Amino acid sequence: MSNARIPNHRPRLTAGSDRVQASSYGWTSSNWSGYALSGAKGAFRRVSACWTVPFVRPSSSPSYSSAWIGIDGFNNSSLIQTGTGHDYVNGKAYYYAWWEILPAAATLIRLPVHPGDRIQAVIARISRSRWSIVLRNRTRNWTFRTIRRYNGPQSSAEWVVEAPQVGTSLSRLASLSPVPFSRCRVNGRNPRLTLGERGVMVRDNRVISIPTRPNGEGDAFVVKGTQTTHSPSYAYVGKPILNPRPR
Repeated sequence: MSNARIPNHRPRLTAGSDRVQASSYGWTSSNWSGYALSGAKGAFRRVSACWTVPFVRPSSSPSYSSAWIGIDGFNNSSLIQTGTGHDYVNGKAYYYAWWEILPAAATLIRLPVHPGDRIQAVIARISRSRWSIVLRNRTRNWTFRTIRRYNGPQSSAEWVVEAPQVGTSLSRLASLSPVPFSRCRVNGRNPRLTLGERGVMVRDNRVISIPTRPNGEGDAFVVKGTQTTHSPSYAYVGKPILNPRPR
């Protein structure tokens, strides 16, 4: 297990230059790539999905990524989310799981995550302000559960690959193998995703990461980076030690 220390890792859509913009194919962001639904206040009470932990390819400078599901954040500053992280720092790849409720920093889930693992996640409201966060690694046969207070507006739901904020800056997106999302559900139902709900990551007028069209059922898609890379061999290093800000 590595003793490397990763900078404060806060996956989120930050205000400012990466604000969501409308486009002919849905929306664009400088740090999100995936699908998002938006609606009235209180419209979303449950979100879930499965995905496969991607391989991280080596990079010449530190690079970061997260795959997650969440409620809120698309059109407001609240967000409850859980997912996996896949970073490349100081010549090593790191894989780990986490959950987060803004404005607090992400909390590390100290259970093993390897590339290729099959992840299942559910975030669900169980009472007016109590929410259940469940992250299951079906490959490693572990399940993490926590119940937390959350009072966000519940006006959006997301399935996203992100270049997270590290410190005070948006990070470079790690070069990843494709990230397939499947069995996407919102309020327990198939969301019937459309291209109008697709988000593409764009920086300096260049597409960084883009989701495929939804499958025929509208509940699955694949997020692909656009970096030109080779296919090296991969070695699992272990989850990093995060340095969350004080609560």
